[in-house]
Amino acid sequence: MEKGSRERSETERVGKDLIRDLVEALGPESVRHAPEDLRVYAYDGYRLGDVLPSAAVLPTDAKEAARAVRICRDHGVPIVARGSGTGLCGAAVPEDGGVVFSFARMNRVLEIDQRRRRARVQPGLINARLSEATKPNGLFYAPDPSSQKISSIGGNVGTNAGGPHCLSYGVTTNNVLGLEFVTNDGEVLRCRQDDAGYDLTGILVGSEGTLAMVTEIEVRLRHLPEETRVFLAVYDSIEAACEAVSEIIGHGLVPTALEMMDRVMIRAVEEAFHAGYPQDAAAVLLVEVAGSREGADEAEHAIARIAKGGGALTWRTARTQAERDALWAARKGAAGAMGRLAPNYYIQDATVPRTRLPDALRAVEEVAAHYGITVANVFHAGDGNLHPLLPFDRRDPRQVEAVVRAGTEILKRCIDLGGTISGEHGIGYEKREALPLVFSTEDLAAMVRLRETFDPRTLFNPGKIFPSGASCAEVRPSLARTGGTP
Repeated sequence: MEKGSRERSETERVGKDLIRDLVEALGPESVRHAPEDLRVYAYDGYRLGDVLPSAAVLPTDAKEAARAVRICRDHGVPIVARGSGTGLCGAAVPEDGGVVFSFARMNRVLEIDQRRRRARVQPGLINARLSEATKPNGLFYAPDPSSQKISSIGGNVGTNAGGPHCLSYGVTTNNVLGLEFVTNDGEVLRCRQDDAGYDLTGILVGSEGTLAMVTEIEVRLRHLPEETRVFLAVYDSIEAACEAVSEIIGHGLVPTALEMMDRVMIRAVEEAFHAGYPQDAAAVLLVEVAGSREGADEAEHAIARIAKGGGALTWRTARTQAERDALWAARKGAAGAMGRLAPNYYIQDATVPRTRLPDALRAVEEVAAHYGITVANVFHAGDGNLHPLLPFDRRDPRQVEAVVRAGTEILKRCIDLGGTISGEHGIGYEKREALPLVFSTEDLAAMVRLRETFDPRTLFNPGKIFPSGASCAEVRPSLARTGGTP
C-alpha cells in the first residue's frame, strides 16, 4: 500500500473510532458526523470555510463537555468551541478538522440574583434574552453588540464583545464576574474576578477559545435607568461630527452611547428601515443618555449645546419609545442594510484615539478610493472604534482581492494613528497575520507561552490569533532565547 493510501486509511480509522467514542459517551442525539450536518459548522459571519470538522458535539452541561474534551484529547484531535456562529474573524471555524463543540443546547439562564445584581448563564444563551429575562427584576445586561439578537454570550466572552453602550458600561470583560471552564485535560474548574492571585477571568475573556472551554458565565447586571433619551445630531461634514464627539467627551460628558454614520450608510439604513435619518446628511450622531430625570435633563442640555455650537444642522429628540426603537433598530441593522449596495461586504474593526477620528476616516476614504471601492462607515464614535464596511461581490476575484487589500491597508493606517487592529471582533483567523503590526516578537512569545501553559498540546482552537508561516518563524528565536517552544 502506498504511503498516501496508508495515511488516508489511518485517518479514516481514527475518525471512526473518535465518532464511536463520542456517541458512546454522549449519545447519538448529541453527536453530528454526516457531511451534510457538518457543513453548517464550516463557516461563521466572516468566513465560508472549506474544512469540515470530523464531528460536532452538542453537550447539555459541563460534565458532558468535559467528557467529550477528554475523548478528543485521547484521540489527539483539535477542539473548536462555537456559539451562534456570528463571529466576524473566523474564530469559530475549524482550521484543521477536529471536533466543533456547539453550545446551542446550553442556552439557559441558571440564576438571577436580584439583590446582588448578577446572573449565572450558560454560554449558548442569546445575548438579548438575558435582558429580557431580567427586565421584570428591573435589571439589564449592558454589553449589546449589534448582533445581540442572535449572538451568544459565550461567543461574546470569547471575543470580548462591546457594542454601542460600551462607552458608558464597558465591554464584556468589565461585566463578567466569574467563569466555569473545562481545561484541555477535561477538568471542570471555576474562577472569579475577586479571587486572590492571578485574574484568570480576565485572561479567559477575549481568548477566543484558545485557552479553555467556557461552560458557565457569571455576569454583572445593572439597574434599568429611570430615564432614557435618544437624540440625533445632523452634520454637513463628517469632520464636524468627529469634532463634536471629542468636545462632548472633553467636557467630561459620557453619554451611554455615541454612534456615528456617514452618508453612504445613512442612505442604506434609511431605505431599509425608514427610521427618519436624513438622507442628504454627510454624517449623523446618534446620542443616548440615561439615568435620573434630573441627570438626563442636564446631560441633554449640555450635549445639545456642544453639538449645535459645533455646527449641527439640526438636533432632534426622539419623543416616543417607538421613535427611539426605530432609530436604534436602523443603527443596529446597518450591516444588514448593506445588501442594498452589494451581495457581500467586508467589515473592519479598528480602534483609534477619539481625537484622531477625522484623520482615520480620511484614511479610510483614501484607501477605498485607491482600490476603487465604496465604503460605508458606521461606528462607535465615543471610543474611537471604527467599522468601515466595504461592499463587494465575492463571485468576482478582483473585487475580493481589492477589499482584502483595502482592509489590511486600513488597519495599517489606523495603527499609524496610534490605534490597534481590533476593538471587539477579535483576531481569529482573519487578523492573525496582522498581529505583528502591533506586537513585538517578545510580546508574541510571551502570549504563546501563556497559551502553552493552559494548553500544551494546542488542542483548543489551533490556527487562531497567532501568526502562521513566516510570521511564526519570527517568534521562534525569541522563544528559544527564553527556553520556550513555538
